[in-house]
Amino acid sequence: MIEILRRADFLDRARVRAWLVIAAAMTGLVVVAGIAVSRGGVDPMGRPLGTDFLSFWTAARVAIADGAAAVWDGARLQAEQDATFGPREGFTAFFYPPVFLMIVWPLGLLPYLAALAAWLGVTMVAAWRGLMALGRGAIGEGIGAIAFLAYPATFVTLGHGQNAFLSTALFAGGARLASSRPILAGALLGGLVFKPQLAIALPVALAAAGAWRLFLATGAFAALWCGLAWALFGTEAWVAFLAMSKVARATLDLGFVEPGKMVSAFAATRVLGGSSAVASLVQGAVTALVLVATWVAARRGRSAEGAVVLAAVATVTASPFVLDYDLMILAVAMVFVAREGLRRGFEDYEKITLLAAFVLPALARPLALGLHVPIAPLVVAALFAVVARRVGRGTVTDGA
Repeated sequence: MIEILRRADFLDRARVRAWLVIAAAMTGLVVVAGIAVSRGGVDPMGRPLGTDFLSFWTAARVAIADGAAAVWDGARLQAEQDATFGPREGFTAFFYPPVFLMIVWPLGLLPYLAALAAWLGVTMVAAWRGLMALGRGAIGEGIGAIAFLAYPATFVTLGHGQNAFLSTALFAGGARLASSRPILAGALLGGLVFKPQLAIALPVALAAAGAWRLFLATGAFAALWCGLAWALFGTEAWVAFLAMSKVARATLDLGFVEPGKMVSAFAATRVLGGSSAVASLVQGAVTALVLVATWVAARRGRSAEGAVVLAAVATVTASPFVLDYDLMILAVAMVFVAREGLRRGFEDYEKITLLAAFVLPALARPLALGLHVPIAPLVVAALFAVVARRVGRGTVTDGA
């Protein structure tokens, strides 16, 4: 049994392709069926299509109508959401900084369904193109497209109308350009400031790898995007966002977001019955360990591309507030490992780890909510270990 897992020879090209085609077809059928049974943009359970996107779209609408600072007024945002889809219990909050409002603002000029289609279409294509560029021909575009559609995190992101395609595109594009065009890569990676918890490991990895041009460019562009948002929306927007940040922390501590929907060590501890204080201690220890391991591997490898990929998977482990749709980011690490494996041969346990990471978004939430078995941190940690081993050995050839 150990030997089967170690080599995973059953994961040959023909079998993997067949499984991916079946999974992609199932995803397509479910998405089409979901749209077909909806009425007026509302599914049979009374939820708007692209559930979380309602927050993005109504934030843009409120900003256009009342000014950006009103976006972080919960009562105003709820009123806008109720006006669109009718009164309902609670509302979908907007916890993002003004940088993200700058990105979604134009969507408020469109009707809801048109805005949802534009948002998902543009960000999805950006993520796919970024991943294919990172694969650099080792993964054909045909099988790459099938794998992208088959990856359960793609379906989860589509269903929630979320921004995980955008974060994946930024990480993938930043990794691909890290060595050849560090300034442009910095512009992409600096864009992660739209969701700051996703950049926890990035400065550590870049500094350790000695990628100083990329390090400085990323910081400079992060400041530039923040400055541009300030110029567009004013100081009041940033003050309102910082005030709302306290609510976001309470949402995490008090469990207003069901821990079973999240994939961090913090959430896993809560699912297993631990208090918020204990969960914070566990997450702090995990974050510290991951950052140290990231530093060691990136410093040994001295690869700018490897450092960005390592930071992408490290972030999913190090951040306390990541949900199952954020597992889309793991595609960056999986493409990297698959590319290196196809070029140089797969190492022990790489194939089985890729399989586990690939199916994780389909299992993480049901197992955590239904059986109180939070597997996500363990699987993500295994993928992190695989990437760290590859990067730390210094076999990654940047730009090749």
